[in-house]
Amino acid sequence: MTLDHQSTDGVLRTVGEAEAYVASVCFKHGPPALVGVETEWMLHRPADPAAPVDLDALRAALGPHTPASLDPASHATPLPGGGTVTVEPGGQVEISSAPAASLTALVDDLTGDAAHLHHLLARHGLHPHARAADPVRPARRLLDLPRYAAMECVFDGVGPHGRSGMCSTSAVQVSLDAGPADRIAERWAVLHELGPVLLAAFANSPVQHGRRTGWKSSRQACWLSLDPVRTAPPPAPTPGTDPAALWARRVLATPLLCVRGTGSWAVPAGVTFADWVSGLARGGVLDRPPTQADLDYHVSTLFPPVRPQGYLEVRYVDGQPGQDWALPAAVLLALTTDTVVDRVRAACEPVRDAWVAAARDGLDHPGLAAAAAEVFPLAHEVLGAGPHPLTTAPGPLLDRLREVTEQRVLRGRCPADEADPAERDAGPVADPFPPGLYLPAPT
Repeated sequence: MTLDHQSTDGVLRTVGEAEAYVASVCFKHGPPALVGVETEWMLHRPADPAAPVDLDALRAALGPHTPASLDPASHATPLPGGGTVTVEPGGQVEISSAPAASLTALVDDLTGDAAHLHHLLARHGLHPHARAADPVRPARRLLDLPRYAAMECVFDGVGPHGRSGMCSTSAVQVSLDAGPADRIAERWAVLHELGPVLLAAFANSPVQHGRRTGWKSSRQACWLSLDPVRTAPPPAPTPGTDPAALWARRVLATPLLCVRGTGSWAVPAGVTFADWVSGLARGGVLDRPPTQADLDYHVSTLFPPVRPQGYLEVRYVDGQPGQDWALPAAVLLALTTDTVVDRVRAACEPVRDAWVAAARDGLDHPGLAAAAAEVFPLAHEVLGAGPHPLTTAPGPLLDRLREVTEQRVLRGRCPADEADPAERDAGPVADPFPPGLYLPAPT
């Protein structure tokens, strides 16, 4: 791919120039050296679980760590381990770790940051949910920001599930280096092929809004029910395809969700970034050519299972209870190493497209259970052998992975199968995700 024009002012003037920019910034070449995790929790008051999060109490609890979305005057001081706090539209609180050069450093820093954060929250009566979907409250947006208002408007045009995904779910997101140029396509492929298996094994949201949904991951079901060009996994790659070029085309073909500006950030429905850069949509916030910063922001409004942002952001794992956020990070690091990647891909190939089955059935699905039973022991083997810092697990984490593998994965169970007292009053199964909403992946 070549640039039609070499921009020196950041303004994008052609589709080719915009696609080249996306491909260059979203897939940074280099050997895997760093890992990061974003882990989020829904908050509640155990004595009044139906009450919405009190943003004033949340500001008071976070103090100097309050993000600008809650207090524009805040310095948003990092947590002691270097993690930063953000707050999601429904009041979910999230820690974004500092990039770490070893799994041990990541676990130590983020475990300490999470303990510190939860202590601050508990002093104001706020406690994290163990599940990845709110088991009691309806979806309600609490942050009054233009980005989230625009998202809500667009998602409401599809159905109720976008608002639930925004405001009533939590995830563990693992960020990995894209890898050397000659291995990026393979790394991109294996992260997607692992997706249904790890989604099933870590599914942790069987109840949402006071009802049992019939899905092990109601969180992922929400995202499967949205606009596929924005949220769906890509189709299986054909040999020789360049993931950077395919991603760039997808980004340009995706309708704008919003454009930063003054007043409302809303844009006309259906206008893609390619339309904007080609001059086919002018007026209002679009009455100027887009810039590289606009394109960077547009990329942040796509929510596929794996999102390239220079690094590869894995987004398909439900939020986990306690310190189990470290398990998917460790498993992903182990199973994407060069020494085992061929075995991993072979194990996952039969179920690489089973996203709906993974969210609905978890490891009740025989094919997903078989793949998980093969790759989880392999991950334990890699993490126990070392010697690379990114695949050397601290002892307690290795012990926990062995326990989860033996007591849960090899028995065809996931976190959603474990009883939670908070769900004892949940209503009977009422599947809110009709089959017509399981939209196909973009081509």
